[in-house]
Amino acid sequence: MNIERAIVIVSNLKIGVIGGGKMGVGIAQLFAMKGFSVTIIYVGNDKERGDSIPNMHANLIFLAENDVVSIEDIDAIMGRVSYSEDLHAVADADIVFECVIENLEVKQDYFQRLDAICSPKTILASNTSAISITEIASKSINKSRIIGTHYWNPPYLIPLVEVIRTADVSDETVNRTFEILLAADKHPVLVKKDVPGFLANRLQHALFREAISIVENGIASPQDVDEAIKYGFGMRVGISAPFEVMDMGGLDLTRSIHAYLFPHIEDTHEAQSLLLKNIKEGRLGFKTDGHGFIDRTKEEMDSEIKNLNVQLIKVAKALGRL
Repeated sequence: MNIERAIVIVSNLKIGVIGGGKMGVGIAQLFAMKGFSVTIIYVGNDKERGDSIPNMHANLIFLAENDVVSIEDIDAIMGRVSYSEDLHAVADADIVFECVIENLEVKQDYFQRLDAICSPKTILASNTSAISITEIASKSINKSRIIGTHYWNPPYLIPLVEVIRTADVSDETVNRTFEILLAADKHPVLVKKDVPGFLANRLQHALFREAISIVENGIASPQDVDEAIKYGFGMRVGISAPFEVMDMGGLDLTRSIHAYLFPHIEDTHEAQSLLLKNIKEGRLGFKTDGHGFIDRTKEEMDSEIKNLNVQLIKVAKALGRL
């Protein structure tokens, strides 16, 4: 199927978001920034936690400080977002993005209820990063309107959205999903098969597996692995990605390198011992006071988090993607 990538003018979109956590708020924020009305449905303890509205406001203040939005526009953006605990509040939405916990049974329940409640024209989309869309849709009746839309965090800064089709989804649903995402200035790519990891996570975790192997085998430290990427090929990945690089260098060269290198690259299908050792020792990274593969102070963690989004903005602006 040919997906038309031209910019499509879509007006008066109604957006529903299920879940007021980090990703739900981020997706709602990006559509509100583009002028669309959004309804967030609180799930679990979202309402009691009470951080959805403050988190969106803090995100927008940060973006204003970095010249992404105007400080004068923040109230208008916030005003486009409403909140409810009733799923019926999104019954007439053009698309509903599910952003609940990564639990198959919970997602199946929400999709089954949304399928019964929502207008036949409403697209039902899951933001899952790992669970099969086919399995999520399995208890719903109208599977032709259920699709995967995997955003990357933070969704209002990273353009990519992976659109995952199943064997049951209609071409109309896929095309309309692309139109809606393009209207929000996102960059959708089509994942033609509902496979574990979809597209980008398969690439990312293949890199993670090799990175762990390099440290595990004493080839380099975690710090040097990170720096080799950040100061090496990582700088060009956003400009010239794998197939462009292979075509530029010559496929005969790629074949020769693969023939020599592949026998030496990690190909385990299990979690690696170095990863398991850190977990067993309670070294989980930022969530355990900065103790993971690398030890960090609180100040270093705070700096890395803040610096990440600042640098993402700079890169996105430099590449014309923001």
